[in-house]
Amino acid sequence: MVMILSVCIVLGFKSQIRQKVVGFGGNIEIINYQSIYNAEAQPIAFSDTMTTALRQMPGVAHVQRFCTKSGMLKTDEAFKGVVFRGVDEEYDTTFLASNLIEGRLPRFSATKGSNEIVLSGSVSRELKLGVGDKVFAYFFSEQVKARRFTVVGIYETHLREFDGRLVFTDLYTTQKLNSWESDQCAGVELLLDDFGDMDRLTAELVRSYNHRQDAYGVDFSVQSIKELYPGLFTWLDLIDTNVYVILILMLVLSLFTMVSGLLIIILERTNFIAVMKSLGSTDGQIRAIFLQFATRLVLRGVALGLLLGLGLAFAQKQFHLVRLDAATYYIDTVPIEFSWPLIVLLVVASLIISVLTLIIPTHLVSRIHPARVMRFE
Repeated sequence: MVMILSVCIVLGFKSQIRQKVVGFGGNIEIINYQSIYNAEAQPIAFSDTMTTALRQMPGVAHVQRFCTKSGMLKTDEAFKGVVFRGVDEEYDTTFLASNLIEGRLPRFSATKGSNEIVLSGSVSRELKLGVGDKVFAYFFSEQVKARRFTVVGIYETHLREFDGRLVFTDLYTTQKLNSWESDQCAGVELLLDDFGDMDRLTAELVRSYNHRQDAYGVDFSVQSIKELYPGLFTWLDLIDTNVYVILILMLVLSLFTMVSGLLIIILERTNFIAVMKSLGSTDGQIRAIFLQFATRLVLRGVALGLLLGLGLAFAQKQFHLVRLDAATYYIDTVPIEFSWPLIVLLVVASLIISVLTLIIPTHLVSRIHPARVMRFE
């Protein structure tokens, strides 16, 4: 039960965090090579032909442009440095809509500015802004630019690294703030059908697009979300270590309990063993009796643990019984994700290791001599 719950919870936690990070930046980004070394994003021009070619790649679910511009939101009482992320009609709003806690999403466009923004709950609380409020934003480059925006939506993902700085608006507005052409953007995001294909597709895109030039002679650079946020994904990989430790501890504890239990059973039945040997039973036959008995106990225990583990996991997934502090764990409820091949492997491996381990204490049978037992009696 503990093993199954540990695996399901860790898989769920990693999946939830990955989905949130990918929701903010896609699985793979193609950006201006100079953007890697600059605080401000540099423009690239991505043609319709290239966009169509990316969409037709096996494993690519969606392709969308984005544009960024650093700025500052200012109210009468406070100010906050943020990054405006401009998107257009092609932007997949599924993630943003699922994390919207108040208001609505703007009509994102690449041809018309709406001066509407969606900011995070943490920024709205810090600046004391609500849906419908107007706020001035200032942008600093060669000259200071000021824009007045209306807050139409508030989202909350509990990822401080993103919530504390990202503000969503339309692509047209960010292009004008950067003084870019209508065919230029900060980059292109690729959403994939399967997270597991990311490394393979990244390598394929690196061969096809790295240092390839756009219409303005700018070099492309391909980066996966793992390369953009290495610390976060390294931390997620380290969580696997906790699972391994839990699995090993549970397995060692269960094996110790089963071996000691079987030894006690054998020692309590020394008379039975002596009688069986005196009647002509071999050590192998008697050992098989105890091993079959112990195996039945193991099967019962594994079956009960499997039912309890899956039952509790299903209950948590459906009803969110156990809550978490989102400020600490980035999510507000214990996540659950089932990996049936892994669960089957866990059950089969536990059974095989347990049964093989139980062979060891049955060797005690060969050390019991009928004559000594009867003399003692």
